Parts: sequence; C-alpha cells; structure tokens
Amino acid sequence: MLDNIYDTLAKEVDKATEEKEEKSETSDISAKGEDENSAETDETKTIVEEKSEAASAMADFFNQTKIVFPKEGDVIEGKVIQIESNAIYLDLGIFGTGIVLGKEIKDGLGATDRLKAGDSVSATVTDLENDDGYIELSIREASIEKAWQNLEVKQVEEETFDTKILDANKGGLIVEVNGIIGFLPVSQLSSEHYPRVEEGEKNKILEKLRSYIGTEMQVRVIDTDREGEKLIVSEKAAYSGRERKAISELKVGDVIEGEVSGVVDFGAFIKFLPPSKKDSAIEEDKLEGLVHISELAWQLIDNPRDVIKTGDKVKCQIIGIDDTRVSLSIKALLTDPWSEVEKKYKAGDTVDGQVRKINHFGAFVYLDDDIHGLAHVSELLEAHPGKNIEEIVLTGNTYKWKILSIEAKEHRMGLALVSEKAKEKKEKEKKD
Repeated sequence: MLDNIYDTLAKEVDKATEEKEEKSETSDISAKGEDENSAETDETKTIVEEKSEAASAMADFFNQTKIVFPKEGDVIEGKVIQIESNAIYLDLGIFGTGIVLGKEIKDGLGATDRLKAGDSVSATVTDLENDDGYIELSIREASIEKAWQNLEVKQVEEETFDTKILDANKGGLIVEVNGIIGFLPVSQLSSEHYPRVEEGEKNKILEKLRSYIGTEMQVRVIDTDREGEKLIVSEKAAYSGRERKAISELKVGDVIEGEVSGVVDFGAFIKFLPPSKKDSAIEEDKLEGLVHISELAWQLIDNPRDVIKTGDKVKCQIIGIDDTRVSLSIKALLTDPWSEVEKKYKAGDTVDGQVRKINHFGAFVYLDDDIHGLAHVSELLEAHPGKNIEEIVLTGNTYKWKILSIEAKEHRMGLALVSEKAKEKKEKEKKD
C-alpha cells in the first residue's frame, strides 16, 4: 500500500516540477549567447537549482497536504468504482483501492441496496492490505454509529415503522431495526397480538409468540442505550396514536356491540368498532375493552369462563375511559335483581341456601340464582366453638339460614346458620 502512495506522491511532485521548468524556459533561451565557460557554470548551477526546486516542491506538497495514514478501525470516505454480487470496490484516492466483502457490505439502514458507481460511502478499515493488495473495509461497522443515531431520532420523533420478528422467548419478541437487535416485550404488544392464553400457561404463551416469527409489526422505539446495546420497541405505542383518535369518539354511558376476543381469569376482552368505523370489515379498525369479572353479571363469579366464551356476541356499556383503556360492563345493561330483593326476602326469615364458596370471610350462600348472602366466619365459629368453617358447612351443600340483615343498595345480606337444635325446636312448634 505504501508503494502505491509514494508513486502517487512522486507523480504530484513531477507535475509541480514541470510547471516550474516551463516558467524558466524563456530565461534559458536568452542566455544562449554567452561564452562556453559561462555556459558550463550556468549548467552546473541550473542542475543544482533544479534539484533544490524539486526538493522544495516535495516539501511544499507535504506541507500543503496533511496526509494522515489510515489504520485499522479508522473510518474513511471512498467513491464506488464497481459493484459485484459479493464485493464493492472503492476509490480511496492516494491510498489506492479498497474492497468491501460479503456481510460487511450490509449497513442495516438499507442504503447499500441503492448504491451505484460514483456514490460516496463511509467504511471502516479492517485490513490495511489483504492478499490481493486491497485495503479491506466494512460498511457495516461504519454504519453502527449512524444506526444508533437514526434510532434515537425515531424515538424522539415517535416515528412508527415496520420491523420483522426474528425470534421469540417467554418474555417477548426479538426484532431487528437498522441492523441492531432489539426486544419487543409481551406487555408492549397491541391487543391484537397479546397472547391471551387459557390459565396463562407459559408454554402456550411461548407457542403463541413463536407464531409471529417471520411476520412484520408496526412499532415505535421507546428506549435506546448505545453503551448497553439495548433497544426496546413497542407495538402498543405505535397503535396508541390511532387508538386515541378512535377512543375520542366514545364517552362513558355509550352502549357498544362487540365480540368476545379473549377470556382470562380477571374478565373478558371485547372487540368493537368506533362509531366512525361502524361498517368497517378491517380488523385493525376495531378497539378493545375489558369487562372485569365483577362486571360480567350481578351474581358472584369465580371463573369468567363459566358465563362467557370467546366468540360470543355481547352488548356492553362503557363505564370508564382512561387514556387507551376502555372499561366495559355487561351487568350494567341487566336489571339489578337486588332492586326488588325486599319483596322476596325479609330480615328474620328462615330460608334454604346453597354454599357456593368459602373463604377467610366466611361462607357465601345463594338463596337463588341472583341473590346471595354471607355467613360471616365470626357467626359460624361462635355457634360452633372449636371447629373450622369446613367442618361446619361444605361447598355445594344446602342448609337452613336465618336472614340477619338486608342492604339492597350495597348488595349485602347477612346470614346465620340455623342449628339442628333450632330446627328441631321450630319443627316441634309447628306440630304443636
């Protein structure tokens, strides 16, 4: 490589020397009439002067041209001379010809796909002279800094763009942006792609995430860290802009019709169209809201799957809007059975009731399909000292209960278990 550089420098010096010789030709011709002794002296003087001028020209060239010899790792500019299927040749000026091979061509920003002869590119020196005498370069390495700068701009400007899903793990999806590997957490997936798996089984979640490998998703950059080489993207953030605009058409109290898109332990997700898109057949136009387990029905529900399933068509009322979260209620559109509870039951009545749930509060007892009461743990244990609740009543069994209190507005009813002695006494009184 140095030989090539010195050859180039010598040509530049010869050019500078020739220009000075041309300027001196006129004065040389006018001196021809002098005597021979004087001519010899002048010839000797001219030779010395020419050598001196050549040295001066070279010195001037080096002084005017500050040459910094490249080293491995340096980024230098070059012009594209030739493009082949697996190599790009660059003109590096006085440093000769550079070559970019194989995977070192790809820059992550897609710019190399549009390269043509005459284009200027930046490349990193990886080898000062390979076996073929070329300076070996990498466009890919030189583009990493540019790639991070581009990602930071995307983050600041909240730019939405497509990215391909490369892989998946239990925490989310692996993506690539500008040649940089990034991560799309499960929590940052849109409602369309969020893996709502029965019982939340991790293996099924992973299976669902893997089904996205090879597809593309629209995302935004939400975190960049060059030093830590960390890139986090969000599909939810990319979707939220469109979602907010659609949600702005809604208000609390509106009634929507939709389809159950997923059922989880804490409720059901409902997909529906905003008013401006009510006739749309495009899936992406749909919004999604949540019916919490407590809003599915008026009765107590342990498992949402007992009362609703994916694919069901339902009507809901909007009961809350918080940014992009829409809270829905099915029971708000149903008649509250507690509104007429005092027509059916009164404090002091003895009634039949089935124990459907036992927890640390006591036993939840259903008098019918809609009305339930609580036999508090303190009442049960006081009447049966030395026993635990499970020894007093069993889930699924029906017992006699005395209604202690009714609070219709709060949907509360207090119950007390009627003991065997009390039942016997009451039956005896009836016979007498």
